[in-house]
Amino acid sequence: MADSKNNKVAKIKKYRKPLNLNIGMVIFAVIFIYVCICISMYFKDNHIKPYEVREGSLSSNNLYTGIILREENIVTATSAGYVNYYAREGQRVAVGNLVYTVDETGRLSDYINSEELGENALSDADLYQLKGEIVDFVHEFSPNNFSSAYDFKYSAKGTVLKLANTSLMENISDLNGSEFGGSVDLAYSPYTGIVMYWLDGYEDLTADAVTTKMLNNKNYEKTQLIGNELVSQGDPVYKICDKEEWSIVIAVDEARATELEKKENGVVKVRFMRNQKESWANVTILHNGDDIFAQLTFTNSMITFVDERFLEIELLLHEETGLKIPVSSIVEREFFLIPEEFITQSGDTGSYGVLREAVLENGTRTTEYVEVEIYSLVDGEYYVDADALRSSDHLYMPDSTETYTVSKRATLIGVYNMNKGYADFRQIEILYKNEEYAIVRSNTAYGLNVYDLIVQDASSVKVDQFIYR
Repeated sequence: MADSKNNKVAKIKKYRKPLNLNIGMVIFAVIFIYVCICISMYFKDNHIKPYEVREGSLSSNNLYTGIILREENIVTATSAGYVNYYAREGQRVAVGNLVYTVDETGRLSDYINSEELGENALSDADLYQLKGEIVDFVHEFSPNNFSSAYDFKYSAKGTVLKLANTSLMENISDLNGSEFGGSVDLAYSPYTGIVMYWLDGYEDLTADAVTTKMLNNKNYEKTQLIGNELVSQGDPVYKICDKEEWSIVIAVDEARATELEKKENGVVKVRFMRNQKESWANVTILHNGDDIFAQLTFTNSMITFVDERFLEIELLLHEETGLKIPVSSIVEREFFLIPEEFITQSGDTGSYGVLREAVLENGTRTTEYVEVEIYSLVDGEYYVDADALRSSDHLYMPDSTETYTVSKRATLIGVYNMNKGYADFRQIEILYKNEEYAIVRSNTAYGLNVYDLIVQDASSVKVDQFIYR
């Protein structure tokens, strides 16, 4: 039996393998650290976004809803009976043209609804009129103004009745003399003008009586005059506009009124939102109590809107065309002003420079040629980079002893061009701008060209900073 005192417990220690570094692990670690640093710098860096200059136009958002004023003469029925219309709405009639008839017995209405007239084929013009009314209703309909559906219903019904009465109109004289025994009164137009078959109570409204409450047309009511309806003597049967001149009155603020008053010849360009057509209007500013209105008077297009009292328009006050750039690209920079007589141009490179007085180490005064970059020429003075010269520098006129002391400064509005890989300032002439974009003049000596790349955010770069894209 073995002696227990001589028995020893063996301790087993774990063998630690030494770290075996090789060149591959070192390279991998360096690359990993470099990638992490690049990613961190990318997210911390202020990214420079380019913007490609394109030609474009810019118009301010000047949408208004105005009330239409026309010379509208209401014509009343000469006798009682059932009225039937023969002139279409929006049609120009002359004095003595047949507009409607009044059937005292109602037999004419029965005759119109009978099959004795046969089929009445619609012409291309008739179909165009019906399609136009339907398309206009579909585009302008809003569930919030459902009552307009009833206006369309009555208008379409009246249009169909007028078109269907064409055949009857051709033989109305014979029918009245034989079959109806003189019970049908023929009503002829007393004026030359455009026929309208609706009433709204604003027929006698004048511009100086317009109020802001009227322009809020939520409670506006329009009555359609429908054929085959019974009327009494003296009831309105239609109205006629005998003048092509018409106007739209809109509510404006004081700033807009002042701007309109300054328009050349008192004329402004207007776009009609209903059909996107444009026209010129004469402007008159009205002060009705505490409210300010602008009356826009036209001499054409009245027939297009004979079925409207309210119309949405856009004032095209600043519709400029040129180079379109973001407002964020625009920056202001300061320059020295140097008379053009003191600027010389190198014959070899074509670069510009000045002859500046310099003092050598031994105290001798001499001149040195300093190359400068020109940014603009205004009234005989060059705008020169302020970093190229120092204030109080003395410049010499070439081939002369006359000197000029650098001191005068001025600023230019411009953008940073990045075509050459660095932030190169270019002067711009702003024609018009809104909150997002500006239109600048094209083809200027020191400005931009189409397809130039500029810095979208001017605050993200410094002058002459190199730009990597």
